[in-house]
Amino acid sequence: MSIASWLALGTLIGVLTNHVAPGRFPGGLLGTIAGGTAGAFLGGAIFTLLAGRGVSGLDLMSLLIALVGAGLLLAAVRKAAYTEPWAP
Repeated sequence: MSIASWLALGTLIGVLTNHVAPGRFPGGLLGTIAGGTAGAFLGGAIFTLLAGRGVSGLDLMSLLIALVGAGLLLAAVRKAAYTEPWAP
């Protein structure tokens, strides 16, 4: 996939993740694009390790894989950003 395709996929997945997951995605529009793109990479890596198939284009399976990756990334970011710091 080209860089433009990854950015398009990242934007689409970031917007979908914003609508599927309750709450706010940190970072505004750039955070949405970056989170969606990073989520697509994460989902692709996980599914490549588990099933031998990752994000290969703009087809339905790739969109679902990227959406799962973005959801996992969003959950991790929210968990890290909204937890109380450890105090001794």
